[in-house]
Amino acid sequence: MYDEQQRPDHSPGPGPSHGPLAGFTVGVTAARRADELGALLQRRGASVLHAPALRIVPLSDDSELLAATKELIDQAPDVVVATTAIGFRGWVEAADGWGLGENLLDRLRGVELLARGPKVKGAIRAAGLTEEWSPSSESMAEVLDRLLDEGVEGRRVAIQLHGEPLPGFVESLRAAGAEVVGVPVYRWLPPEDLGPVDRLLEAAVTRGLDALTFTSAPAAASLLSRAEERGLLPELLAALHHDVLPACVGPVTALPLQAHGVDTVSPERFRLGPLVQLLCQELPGRARTLPIAGHRVEIRGHAVLVDGELRPVPPAGMSLLRALSRQPGWVVARAELLRALPGAGKDEHAVETAMARLRTALGAPKLIQTVVKRGYRLALDPASDSKYGDA
Repeated sequence: MYDEQQRPDHSPGPGPSHGPLAGFTVGVTAARRADELGALLQRRGASVLHAPALRIVPLSDDSELLAATKELIDQAPDVVVATTAIGFRGWVEAADGWGLGENLLDRLRGVELLARGPKVKGAIRAAGLTEEWSPSSESMAEVLDRLLDEGVEGRRVAIQLHGEPLPGFVESLRAAGAEVVGVPVYRWLPPEDLGPVDRLLEAAVTRGLDALTFTSAPAAASLLSRAEERGLLPELLAALHHDVLPACVGPVTALPLQAHGVDTVSPERFRLGPLVQLLCQELPGRARTLPIAGHRVEIRGHAVLVDGELRPVPPAGMSLLRALSRQPGWVVARAELLRALPGAGKDEHAVETAMARLRTALGAPKLIQTVVKRGYRLALDPASDSKYGDA
């Protein structure tokens, strides 16, 4: 499907049709369900750059989970809160592997079992258990409200942790008098191979990405931590503030980014499908669209739509086009365009070469005019000059 070791494939798909994300490159930081997210993005036309920002400790190797499981079997809780389907299934499977599966299920049958959402309910029932209650909102805040309304003083509450912070949840229960036992179903660690993460960071800070997706708070925290280790944190934050759209599957996932002052977008439903649909709305809405030489030109990440037709453009050409579009209709000097070219050096001939390739890629040479001895300009339609002249 796609390989985190390689650059994204920017070649156009077969036929003239394209998806809403065609021409955009999206970074994927997920370790789990990355293939599913990547496939959803690619089906809508995006190029995908994948780098798992963390790895999951195998459950059967996790001594903390084993200790917590034995503790709950030996000393029954009053309430168990199951937070994720994969985590609950993994907990039961790990207990089976340790020879404790039936003991754990017997213990869970005798307690008040709360499920955060429908997927967790499915996992609970697949294990032969029945939940007592589940919130319609899939919100841990609603779970907390129910517990506090019931009263938790003197009660023992076990919470299946899922690698993401639960801000205020444990503290609120303890403040209300509960004994809280955390069940660390899986733990996050940095990836063993940091190469893909470093390449993703480079793509982000050089604006080679249009969006960066996060499906867990630990992945966001891990990427920020790696950026800080490499001295790239200020550059990464600047990119996320201005040019690279940070898209999170939900508000909990966004917390590490928001702690650094980064505004994020999230879908109303905390699922991969709605996350992709959100990108399908946001990214085209951020693209620059100009009326040029009788054509409608939409400038995307690594491609241009000319009258709705997708035209992939080389990176150097995109750099020139963005420089011209910052002052549409105005002449941009060759020296300024040269500075916009990555690694072009001091030879202005590089501008002419890149410009020729850009015109070929656009398939409409008259979009860009040469102004002799001065530079180049976008041939903005006359009726639009006053609108864009001060841009």
